[in-house]
Amino acid sequence: MTDLAAPPVATARFGIGEVVRHRLLDFRGVIFDVDPVFANSEEWYQAIPLEIRPSKDQPFYHLLAENGDGSYVAYVSQQNLVVDDEDEPVDHPAIDNLFDGFSPGRYTLRPQHRH
Repeated sequence: MTDLAAPPVATARFGIGEVVRHRLLDFRGVIFDVDPVFANSEEWYQAIPLEIRPSKDQPFYHLLAENGDGSYVAYVSQQNLVVDDEDEPVDHPAIDNLFDGFSPGRYTLRPQHRH
């Protein structure tokens, strides 16, 4: 019989609806989902330059993101996120589908999307 150990449980530092900023790159966004550990493709992971490639054993966040070029969806490791201090809403067309209101630093998830 093989002894299987569960992976270590990482604690998410940020929550759904929170507005965050990337620590290294110039974009910000609102969190709409959290993976407790890396859950994207190996191809995506290998495309990150080695010198800034994050560890897989930490929470990764799905963001409705914006930068000077427009809006998009981003997947970011916890180590690369910081709290956004702008207290301004994020400009992304999908926000109204998931979130109901904005108060500085946080969106309120629509009731139908809560678990």
